[in-house]
Amino acid sequence: MTGYYLIIGISMLISWIVSARLKSKFEHYSKVHLRNGLSGKEIAEKMLRDNGITDVQVVSVPGQLTDHYNPENKTVNLSEAVYMQRNAAAAAVAAHECGHAVQHAVGYSMLQLRSKMVPIVNISSNLLQFVLMGGIVIMAMSGSKIVLAIGVVLFAITTLFAFITLPVEYDASNRALKWLETTGTVSREEYAGAEDSLKWAARTYVVAALGSLAQLMYFASMLMGRRD
Repeated sequence: MTGYYLIIGISMLISWIVSARLKSKFEHYSKVHLRNGLSGKEIAEKMLRDNGITDVQVVSVPGQLTDHYNPENKTVNLSEAVYMQRNAAAAAVAAHECGHAVQHAVGYSMLQLRSKMVPIVNISSNLLQFVLMGGIVIMAMSGSKIVLAIGVVLFAITTLFAFITLPVEYDASNRALKWLETTGTVSREEYAGAEDSLKWAARTYVVAALGSLAQLMYFASMLMGRRD
């Protein structure tokens, strides 16, 4: 299992570096105050209106970087800092989450696929570690690879989900940035801050997807008979 722990260690290190950089970027752009004086809530409501979306509510949720769009109850959920603040970072996050609402409204195919996968991914994630570890033990004791093969399939599902998430997140950011620019909601300096913030946010998803793929390849190689 040395190879597995090495992969985990490298993935965690890269993830920590990117997350730390993202936090630093948001702290920096939180100091770039918007000239229009709009809060994250007001920006989100404006973007929704401009896209003809009237059935989505903007609400505040506790925590930091807990922002998300919920397609089930049609709510744009903004963390307390983003909801109330009037800076480039808040504008970026608010517009990005509204980008998901726009995806939902226009029937963006990748978002639909991702939503359909959520139930099976939840089941796979809950069973994954138990099946993989059990499969490794059974293979070591009896040579049977059936349980490990099931674990690899479960891992493949979660990895596929991670990669499907990438175009969904990038598309939401592109929609957000295009709206911020074309409507003149932010100045050129503010736009640059919003763009940089969203780029680093997207990189956290890239790191997660690549880390999942590396782990999947490790267990797949174990299934095929290779060792550390």
